[in-house]
Amino acid sequence: MTNLLSQDTAVKFNIGGAVHEYTWNYQNQSVRVVYEILGNGTPVLLLPAFSTVSMRSEMSGIAKQLSPHFQTIAVDFPGFGDSSRPAFDYQPAIYHQFLRDFIINCLQTPIAVVAAGHSSAYVLELANKQPSLFSRIVLVAPTWRGPLPTMGLSRDQADIGKNLVRSPIVGQLLYKLNTAPSFLSWMYRRHVYVDANKLTPEFVEHKWRNTQKSGARFAPAAFVTGNLDAVHSRTEYLELASRLNIPLMVIIGESSPPKSRADMDALAALPNVISVTLPGTLGMHEEYSQEVVEAITPFL
Repeated sequence: MTNLLSQDTAVKFNIGGAVHEYTWNYQNQSVRVVYEILGNGTPVLLLPAFSTVSMRSEMSGIAKQLSPHFQTIAVDFPGFGDSSRPAFDYQPAIYHQFLRDFIINCLQTPIAVVAAGHSSAYVLELANKQPSLFSRIVLVAPTWRGPLPTMGLSRDQADIGKNLVRSPIVGQLLYKLNTAPSFLSWMYRRHVYVDANKLTPEFVEHKWRNTQKSGARFAPAAFVTGNLDAVHSRTEYLELASRLNIPLMVIIGESSPPKSRADMDALAALPNVISVTLPGTLGMHEEYSQEVVEAITPFL
């Protein structure tokens, strides 16, 4: 992988907007949060999905296609992307507080939001507590349960896995194995992308480089083991959505894994939800961004 390839890859996949920094104070520690603004008009917050490779550039297609009519704000969550990656014991409370603080301190409210994957539960939770912060909400391939709990691992087993990845030597080895380009490509083919032809060497390199930053393993380990699950049951998740008076739209990936698809369908069945089913699976916000934008633009 050459430096030239890396530079070309960054240009190809990044958003291309104005990059900003927000210094977020959490438990007396300063956390550098990077976010990017593209376009003019009504602001729309874009939240990437939590994952091992979570970063704001996965919202690039949505940002670019909305930008002629909206001002898009895409953010890297603390512990992911270009934001600081401190060795916190990452828990939902961190992201509950971050999302609230970021919206209040950096954005105009009420704000429209497009949230992908696991970030959906955090938006629903905050919208229940402070509905005045949001004007409308779009959830794209929404999920609420991390990979290992979805596979059937108990909370105790998942915690053991998290602590192993956090350990200095064994954890670094486990993380290296789980972020090798070949493993990332396999993960994307299995449940993130539908079209394997889109998983080019440049695409995989872009994702891989995101995993190699200092402190990169701590937040992803929490996500994979279910320690970033904002809710602990489908019932709790649906209750958050059903109580909202804010306009709510759900985009379902027709090829989503069975358990995730069942959760999406249950969410879409609520009487206060507008839903659309489109091509794609858990990474549809990135793989099928054009179809997603065409569906959500009238709603926004």
